[in-house]
Amino acid sequence: MNEQQRKTILKETFDTVAPGYDSRPLRFFPESARQLAACLDLRGDETVLDVATGTGHAALAVATRVPRGRVTGVDFSTGMLDQAARKAASLNIRNVDFLERDMEDLGFPAGCFDAAICSFGIFFAMDMAAQLSRIAQTVRPGGQVALSGFQENYFHPLKDLMVKRLSGYGVEPPPPNWKRIATEAGCKELFAKAGMDDVRVELRNVGYFLDNADAWWEVVWNAGFRRLISPLPPEDRERFKREHLQEVAGLATKDGIWLDVGVLFAIGTKPGR
Repeated sequence: MNEQQRKTILKETFDTVAPGYDSRPLRFFPESARQLAACLDLRGDETVLDVATGTGHAALAVATRVPRGRVTGVDFSTGMLDQAARKAASLNIRNVDFLERDMEDLGFPAGCFDAAICSFGIFFAMDMAAQLSRIAQTVRPGGQVALSGFQENYFHPLKDLMVKRLSGYGVEPPPPNWKRIATEAGCKELFAKAGMDDVRVELRNVGYFLDNADAWWEVVWNAGFRRLISPLPPEDRERFKREHLQEVAGLATKDGIWLDVGVLFAIGTKPGR
């Protein structure tokens, strides 16, 4: 599979899952977005770029922190951007714009933003250091860049059970590019390669209990995992779902099924003033 084919599959996946991306079982997205926004040192009048904005969780979280500024969210999925725009309108947040852009071809002048963020998106670039450099190029000297990503054992053991069962259907996950920044050391190395200063990494868990196994399926089916499962023939897909949810249901406690969501927040400063 070449790079263009990979991008096409990713875009089609996120266009497809966009309507369910904001469902309650996926509430770690808005929570981690709020925490990512809080990582930036903001006065309230900055311009901020949100790369791979998705349905706008992080862009909207930052927009509330810059009432006299403006946020620009970019993504290559029109389905996601439509959701983001509707959400902004429903919340009456007007200091945000959503644009269709490939994160590898941002098209903004150098230094035109005060800060930039990328929430759960940098690992979709094959060369993450080059992508971080592209993002940093849009930020003025002395401005901050902040990223969020998953820790190594995120969604354990639910994801592990899913991947193991999928292997029985001949489905193997793509190369774990994300794992290169799934540790504090990996994040610091990435920022160092991109020439960022004053790097700090914070590890947090934003997990919660799911009501039942069906809620876990909403997480699987309404996010990037769908691209692993949807190619299965319908009969195999239904059988996989039935078998997998049965084993997930066996993990339930009186509180529900724990969704472990370990997240890293990495923040750096562009050199110069």
